[in-house]
Amino acid sequence: MARPVALIFDLDGTLVDSAPDIHATSNLALAAIGLPELPFETVRGFIGGGVPHLIGALLSAVGEDPDGPKRRPMSRAFNDAYAHAVDLTVLFPHVAEVLAALHAQGHPMAICTNKPVEPARAVLDHFGLDAMFPVVVGGDSLPVRKPDPAPLVHALDALGGGPVLYVGDSETDAATARAARLPFALFTEGYRKTPVADLSPEVAFSDYRELAGLVSALTPGGA
Repeated sequence: MARPVALIFDLDGTLVDSAPDIHATSNLALAAIGLPELPFETVRGFIGGGVPHLIGALLSAVGEDPDGPKRRPMSRAFNDAYAHAVDLTVLFPHVAEVLAALHAQGHPMAICTNKPVEPARAVLDHFGLDAMFPVVVGGDSLPVRKPDPAPLVHALDALGGGPVLYVGDSETDAATARAARLPFALFTEGYRKTPVADLSPEVAFSDYRELAGLVSALTPGGA
């Protein structure tokens, strides 16, 4: 019997729209060390590279040295607030029902995100998705983060290998899949800034209800 395709998902911008929580947490951290707040669209543009990247971008945006003396207190204030920042985060439409269906079909599933593990697990728990994702690889799980391929390869190894599809929304995700030489499905409604064609995904979709058919087409013996 053919083994079901393993599905590895990015989190922010892919399964959830967490930009409002990241924006609120960023402004809390900036205010905590006496720096001005930033508008939503500015902060949204910094999402995807992990917390260290975000902290540096926030500091640069308010005219501070990203590696200067304010980096450590800024990081501390951000991480303290971010660990359980879920109240403004929402699932993208149809994510819950589609994930439940794929899980019921026996597809092994994992998360591979640059979000640290603790806030990533908090989001999954908040939406009742934690049981579907026995493997969560975060931005602090390994010494490197995406677009290095190691986190994605690590997630696949933890699922037991086999046929796989990586689902993400951004330039970082596309580069990670390329580096790992794994097939990539692009969710087009996330945080990317680059045209879809320039990211060269194997498949692209804008509605999660399309994903089940895409997975079936990739499954050995599938449609």
